[in-house]
Amino acid sequence: MKKFLIAIAFAFVSQVGFAQDKPSKEEVLQVIEKSGGSGQLNAAKKQLLGMIPAEKQAAFVVEFDALIKKANDATAEIYMNEYTKEDVKAMLAFYDSPTGKKMAEKSEVIAEKSQAAMMSLQGDMQAMMSKYMQ
Repeated sequence: MKKFLIAIAFAFVSQVGFAQDKPSKEEVLQVIEKSGGSGQLNAAKKQLLGMIPAEKQAAFVVEFDALIKKANDATAEIYMNEYTKEDVKAMLAFYDSPTGKKMAEKSEVIAEKSQAAMMSLQGDMQAMMSKYMQ
């Protein structure tokens, strides 16, 4: 019985110690925001808004933003399982640096230009797929 209680106590202490090493959801959401992830989403939102009639755009934005919140929450859960609290602190320090801030500021422009570059390769990709799928 004594060995069983010691094993239970050890398991509990191990879990508590591991849980303390995990970053908080708030910290992770800060990383996601500061990393410029919202810039990429804003680029996508702009592109999609161009396809929506003007009278429906306000409602679309409300739903789109709610969906993005869900996506960020899901991404935060992944970060919380993959990174330690120290990793997240280091990420936040980087994104608070001048280079990190510049990356975040440029993320929307980079996303827009990357999307355009990928669109220009779409024909090449289709040709390659046709070649190998036969």
